[in-house]
Amino acid sequence: MNPRTGAKAQVAFDRKELGIILGLYGRMVAAGEWRDYAMSFLSDVAIFSVFRRAAEHPIYRIEKRPDLRLRQGQYSVVGADGRILRRGHDLSTVLRVLERKLIRPID
Repeated sequence: MNPRTGAKAQVAFDRKELGIILGLYGRMVAAGEWRDYAMSFLSDVAIFSVFRRAAEHPIYRIEKRPDLRLRQGQYSVVGADGRILRRGHDLSTVLRVLERKLIRPID
């Protein structure tokens, strides 16, 4: 809560979290998997959405919900269909579910 305006503060990713997310994003862009991203900062959740093309729905959402930090973890990866693919307390561990796409067999 902001004491001057009375408005609830927004949830946002800090510099370290953004560094981890953008590092993964850069590797996925280099691999040709992802093309665009968007960020949303709301009063209860911060969302980093990943797109294969700019004009479609996000294929993944990386969410930070601080209200869940004492329960199942504040970080989660949500698929295009709305299913939670992974949830936890450590962002790097949660993002491993997406890094599996980078591992490909060598022909």
